[in-house]
Amino acid sequence: MRFRPEPGGGPGGGRRVEQATRVLLVDDEQAIRTICRVNLESDGMEVVEAADGAQALELVRAESPSLVLLDVMMPDVDGWTAAETLLADPETKDIPVVFLSARAAPEDRLRAQKLGAVGYVVKPFDPLDLAATIRGILERIGRGEREQLNRDLSERD
Repeated sequence: MRFRPEPGGGPGGGRRVEQATRVLLVDDEQAIRTICRVNLESDGMEVVEAADGAQALELVRAESPSLVLLDVMMPDVDGWTAAETLLADPETKDIPVVFLSARAAPEDRLRAQKLGAVGYVVKPFDPLDLAATIRGILERIGRGEREQLNRDLSERD
C-alpha cells in the first residue's frame, strides 16, 4: 500500500490516507496482460498496462507504480534493458521490479538479481496466485526485506 496526505491537512500533510496498490504491467502479449490485469484488479489493485519496455519507461514516472511486473522478452526495448534504465535513474531506482518470463534458467534469475529485482515469476504461471505473490512481495518490502527478496532470486531452483 502507498499512502498520501489527506487533502487540506496543511503543511504537515495531515493524516495519511491509504492508496491502492498500482502495478505497471509490461508484456507484449495482450492475452497475458488481460489475464494478469483481471486477477490483480479482482484483488483490489490498480493496473496500468504497457505493451513494451519503451512504453513502460514513459508510463513509470506518470503513474508512480507501487511495483513493475516486467516481461523479459519483448521487441525493441526488452525487459532487461527497461530494468537497467529504471535502476540507473535516481527517480525510479527504488520502484520494485518483478520479472515475468518464460526464461527459467539460473543465469536469467541471476541477471534479474543483478538488476535489483525482487521477484521472478516463470511462465506459464497460475494467474490465481499472482495477486498473492505481488502482495507478499510488497508486504516484505514494507517490512524492510527488499535485499533478502533480491538475494532469494539466485537461491531458487
